[in-house]
Amino acid sequence: MLSTAQEADISSARIHPTAVVDSAARLGKDVTIGPFAVIEDDVSIGDRTSISNHVTIKAFTTIGKDCRVHQNSVIGGIPQDLKFGNEVTQTIIGNNVIIREFVTINRGTKAVGKTTVGNNVLLMANVHLAHDCTIGENVILANLVTLGGHVEIEEWASLGGGVLVHQFSRVGAYVFVGGGFRVVQDVPPFILAAGEPLKYTGINHVGLRRRGYSPEERQTIKKVYRLYFRSELNRSTVLEKIRDDFPSNKNIDRIINFISSSDRGII
Repeated sequence: MLSTAQEADISSARIHPTAVVDSAARLGKDVTIGPFAVIEDDVSIGDRTSISNHVTIKAFTTIGKDCRVHQNSVIGGIPQDLKFGNEVTQTIIGNNVIIREFVTINRGTKAVGKTTVGNNVLLMANVHLAHDCTIGENVILANLVTLGGHVEIEEWASLGGGVLVHQFSRVGAYVFVGGGFRVVQDVPPFILAAGEPLKYTGINHVGLRRRGYSPEERQTIKKVYRLYFRSELNRSTVLEKIRDDFPSNKNIDRIINFISSSDRGII
């Protein structure tokens, strides 16, 4: 049975007569469901979100407010992981997320329990997010980006078209990865990365300037990465030197913490 509040919300939704919406789905106010869309049970869709034609929203999926899901996308499909045992896991999409055509997002496995996409994310056409991925706020993934399982993309990162990311890899905040390249190790914050194999090619001056980083902050970040990538010191020694040379700096602390916690190694 639906509560009175649920009935009121569903009555405000605009559902095309060819759409299939399970009675257990929870729809916010002014939700739009297009032709031939399928909304399964245990799905929650926030206010003013638009679901276009031929979209499938699988069970255990939560989509926030003011999102737009374009044609033929599949959100919350079961993981492409042979170890998956039909356990109950989730897909969680934040607010103001744009999901373009033919995007596929798999829900989590018991290892993490959920696949998460933060607020204000843009996933362009044909993007694939595998199980247990974590996408931070304001991330942009261009056309054909493919993420393996357990990938973490921190806030404001941007991946160019066709980028492939190996499972368990991490991409730091404010990173830009050039189109068509492969990420097989961790990419630390604030940098540009390109090449085969993927390499540090400088700091993301344009992205950092747009986000309000001062010239002094950008110059300090550049000095730290010049020391890290160009010195002949091993990782622990160079990080200790960076700590000594740049104390009490939140941006540098973030770089150090990211590199120190890397399991796959740094590009």
